[in-house]
Amino acid sequence: MAAVHIDGKRVIPENCLRFQTSRSSGPGGQNVNKLNTRVTVIFDPASCPTLTGVQKQRLFKKLASRIDKDGCLRISSQRYRRQHANRQDALDRLAALVADAVKPPVKRRRTAVPNSAIRKRLEQKKRRSQAKRLRSKPDIDKE
Repeated sequence: MAAVHIDGKRVIPENCLRFQTSRSSGPGGQNVNKLNTRVTVIFDPASCPTLTGVQKQRLFKKLASRIDKDGCLRISSQRYRRQHANRQDALDRLAALVADAVKPPVKRRRTAVPNSAIRKRLEQKKRRSQAKRLRSKPDIDKE
């Protein structure tokens, strides 16, 4: 068992991960009823020493729908017929999810509205106004 590399700096140690195996649905031939090929990785972010408090908060906020009542993140894989391949697939998906969740949000930079956009909006308003004006009945009282 190896640690999961999130990015160049962060690594989830193997003592923060638990694995469960179960029978997989789907293809498998004669092995489908005999072998436990589905792998579920259980990650407890609260006990992970490599994540900072802010990163843990981000992770819990972004992955709230995927975290169970015990505070653990569960990822299952049954894509392959071999347990080892499903295990690696689940670890890869865990790494991608955690890396995306702990990434700090990009700050929005305010930009000025381009003059061309302002001009185009005003021209559209004039055209629309002209079309509505042409639809109305002419005023006879003014003459």
